[in-house]
Amino acid sequence: MAYTEKQRNLLEFVARYQREHGISPTLEEIGDEFGISRVTAFQHVSALKKRGALAQRPREARSLEILDPAFRPMQVLGTIAAGGPIEAVEAPAPMDLQEFFPTRGDFYMLQVRGDSMIEDHIEDGDYVLVERRTDPRDGDTVVAILPGDGVEETTLKRFYREPGGVVRLEPRNARLQPIRVREVEIRGVVKGVLRKY
Repeated sequence: MAYTEKQRNLLEFVARYQREHGISPTLEEIGDEFGISRVTAFQHVSALKKRGALAQRPREARSLEILDPAFRPMQVLGTIAAGGPIEAVEAPAPMDLQEFFPTRGDFYMLQVRGDSMIEDHIEDGDYVLVERRTDPRDGDTVVAILPGDGVEETTLKRFYREPGGVVRLEPRNARLQPIRVREVEIRGVVKGVLRKY
């Protein structure tokens, strides 16, 4: 569902408030957060209720409920062994996907093509969440633009500075060799990986 920036900010605030306090914010608290009156906060909440993004129990304070799954915490039901079997125990706990895939800041997604990063568990067809930055630290996985003959080439690699102004772009596949360059443009740093089964 597409929201205005104000609506998205309000939904994010309600989700964050619920996560941090275990209850929903009041209209006064929403107004205080955004520097608006209680009446204006009510109008914004009403608009989101009409769109089906929020619900509220009549005449009950702190009863806002987020209906849009994109803003609702997902339940982590427990743990599962990836080695030897362990006792199956459900211990539900909320997990906010916004922490993994932020909507604030300058982020974008790219689909991976190739197997140069498989030892970092980034596989062909995966999606990487990239923070648009030009200042990586050594060891960061970056989106790098290499100068070519009139054509820009892009690659996903680990970034390392070497003596003499050389940058080493390190694949995470033992079959491939690193790329060493003096000129490289960094377009972002990978912050997450999404895989669809």
